[in-house]
Amino acid sequence: SAQNALDALPELTLKGGGKTSPKITSVFAAENEIARTAQLGARLVAIGEPDYPVLLQHIDAAPPLLVMMGNDDNSDKKIAIVGARNASAAGRKITMNIARDLGEAGFCIVSGLARGIDTAAHNAALETGTIAVFAGGLDFIYPEENSALAQAIVDNGGMLISEMKLGHEPRARDFPRRNRLVSGLGRGVLVIEAAFRSGSLITARLALEQDREVFAVPGSPMDPRAGGTNRLIQDGARLVIRASDIIEELAAAVDVIWICARNDTRVP
Repeated sequence: SAQNALDALPELTLKGGGKTSPKITSVFAAENEIARTAQLGARLVAIGEPDYPVLLQHIDAAPPLLVMMGNDDNSDKKIAIVGARNASAAGRKITMNIARDLGEAGFCIVSGLARGIDTAAHNAALETGTIAVFAGGLDFIYPEENSALAQAIVDNGGMLISEMKLGHEPRARDFPRRNRLVSGLGRGVLVIEAAFRSGSLITARLALEQDREVFAVPGSPMDPRAGGTNRLIQDGARLVIRASDIIEELAAAVDVIWICARNDTRVP
C-alpha cells in the first residue's frame, strides 16, 4: 500500500546509500497545500493522470507532480519558442510573426514568460493558445512586469505550469531545471536570438536529449545575440525564416514515423 511504501522509505534510502532519511510531508501540510493551490485557482496534476501533458511524461526525470492553472487541449501539437531577454526590435517582430502563424496553424506556443523573445511569443499567441512555464511557484511571477501577461494567458484559455509548490521563490539554478519542461512539452524548440552562453542554448541541448526538433532563426554575424543561433544552424538545427519551415519539417517527421510503423521498422 502507499502507507507501507512511506513507512519503508527511510530504510530503503539508507540502504541505497543515502546519509539522511527523507522528510515525509504530513497529511496536514499536504491538505494545506492542496487548499492553497485551489484558492489560487490552480490544481495539482500527477503523472499518469489524464490532464498531465502528453509529451512531458516521456522525458527523463519527468515531474511526478505539476501545479497547473488554466486550460489546455493536451494535444502534442506544441512548439516552444525561446530567445534573448534583451531582444532586438527585429527579433521581437519575427517572433510575433512566427508565433502568430503557428497559432493559426493549430500549434500551442510554449515559453518561459521571460522578457524579450518569451514575452513576444506569449503575446502573439494569446488568442490561439500559449503555455508559460514557471521556474518558481505559480504565485511568484518573474519578472513581475509580466503579471498582467500571466493573467491574460489564463483569461484567454492558456495555461501556467510549474513543478514547484506555491511559495517557492525561483533561484538561479531553478531556471535551467525549468527549461527541460519548456522543451519537453512540445515537439520542437525554436530559438530566436541567443548568445553563445545563454539559457536558450541549454533549452536547445535539452530538446536534443529529449528527441525533439531544434529550429533556429539566423542573424547577423556582427550581432552577439545571433552567435548561439548561428552556431545551432551550423551544428544541424533547421534554419527558419517563417512558420511554414517548422510546419513542413514536423509534417515530414510524422510521415517518417507513420511509414516505419506501417512497415514495423524502428524509427532512426
